[in-house]
Amino acid sequence: MLPYAAYLRVYEPLTAFAESERKVWADYADSRDRPRRANALSAEHDESVMRLLGMPPQPVPAQESPNAYLRRVEDRLYVCPWQTRLRSWLAFSRRRGATPQKLMDHLVPRNVADRVADDFDRFKRKAGSSALRTHIRTTAWHVPPSWFVPFDGNERWLVLGSSVPGQDVKTTATGRNLIYVTSMAQARRRAARALNVLRKHLGDLAAGFEVEEIARWLEEFHPHSLVELDYGGLVHLMDDDALQADQSVAEMAAALTGLDTGQEELAYAMYQRVILRWKSMQQLESAN
Repeated sequence: MLPYAAYLRVYEPLTAFAESERKVWADYADSRDRPRRANALSAEHDESVMRLLGMPPQPVPAQESPNAYLRRVEDRLYVCPWQTRLRSWLAFSRRRGATPQKLMDHLVPRNVADRVADDFDRFKRKAGSSALRTHIRTTAWHVPPSWFVPFDGNERWLVLGSSVPGQDVKTTATGRNLIYVTSMAQARRRAARALNVLRKHLGDLAAGFEVEEIARWLEEFHPHSLVELDYGGLVHLMDDDALQADQSVAEMAAALTGLDTGQEELAYAMYQRVILRWKSMQQLESAN
């Protein structure tokens, strides 16, 4: 089973990377041994599971992942590095800071957790803050409303796949995907417009929508990058009808337009549709 998580990814053009990295990624793209897009999530998940099942568990890999998600547009190669080690460090730091120590000791032995924290501190001192930029953001059990803002409803790509015989829709049906892809220019433009609308009509309350954080993150990358929203494992919590009916991107856009044009009822109705859809999904995390 894939984790019930969604992903926001940035693919930078090959020219955005340092010269020493360009050949590495170009050779990687030509390799027959690299994980293909169809099974990349499974490969990344399997790698993490094997580390955590070890004795003692390894919350963070010893080396950075050499893998990446790739996209080609015409003859141009775009690269989204997995950055598994960095993302694991960041996730472990957040989890450790938010979890009571006694519970954390049951999840990961304290000496292992301390070693992971020390390794991360050394990495930060050596590499600097710019090295903490990740190309992938992950969220479990839902998609935050702010993640829909950079996209347009027409950029939606849905593949329902075929259900596994005798099993329910929560299994990993082959080829089941819901993805949005857009250019960085469009993503930044939409995020900036949304931020202006929210600030204009909601003032200080606009901070609660987290659009500014997404806008700032997008500014960290090459202007000719691609931005992708991938529902990931969440598609296995939704049946075909639910996936076909999911128009969260279009509904968020309608909510912002309604707010900006004085159609408060429309704005509220569209926003509520998005919030209630994903709130019901998020509640499955604690379902018995």
